Amino acid sequence: MSQVDGESAVQVLLLIGALTLIPAALFCLTGFTRILIVLGFIRTAIGTPTAPPNQVLVGIALFLTLFVMAPTFNQIKTTAWDPLEAGRINTAQAIERAQLPLRDFMFQQTRRSDLALFVRLSGTREQPRTRADIPMTTLIPAFIVSELKTAFQIGFMIFLPFLIIDLIVASTLMSMGMIMLPPIFISLPFKILLFVLVDGWALITDSLVRSFS
Repeated sequence: MSQVDGESAVQVLLLIGALTLIPAALFCLTGFTRILIVLGFIRTAIGTPTAPPNQVLVGIALFLTLFVMAPTFNQIKTTAWDPLEAGRINTAQAIERAQLPLRDFMFQQTRRSDLALFVRLSGTREQPRTRADIPMTTLIPAFIVSELKTAFQIGFMIFLPFLIIDLIVASTLMSMGMIMLPPIFISLPFKILLFVLVDGWALITDSLVRSFS
């Protein structure tokens, strides 16, 4: 086997390995985690654990992620993929260029406190002075923790109105002596009605997309 064939085989193996990392990259390097968690909070707050089903929530989260990440992906395509496809740069240069738009997005969504935490945990003696000094191994976990915090903050705000409805219904049933009747049977239609009247899906989608701005 010639040297060229050997290099091609190595490139194919690297490509196959990279494809296996796509789901992890989607979860950890984009807004997918925040969106999916918030959608799960909506379903739990309303009290419908199987509606929408998990497959629908994942599909919604996926396409909302593509919508939110479209500017970043377009920039990666312009600065990294197109020059690589045209043969103007090699693979290593393309990977380096592709990191820049992604790092900019992640820095915008990462809290300074979380970033400082993982810089401290990394044990580096010299404190980074610029963003370029922070490696991806530090930025990615800081970004994930920030996304989890943001998702739970949004989820808490979503829970409040539905929790108030549950409390009102439970207090009303208690005052009427209807202790044996589960409050969820009465509150569920009211929560669904509230969600429909305020156009909940459009409101949540708008809030989610704007939360990345």
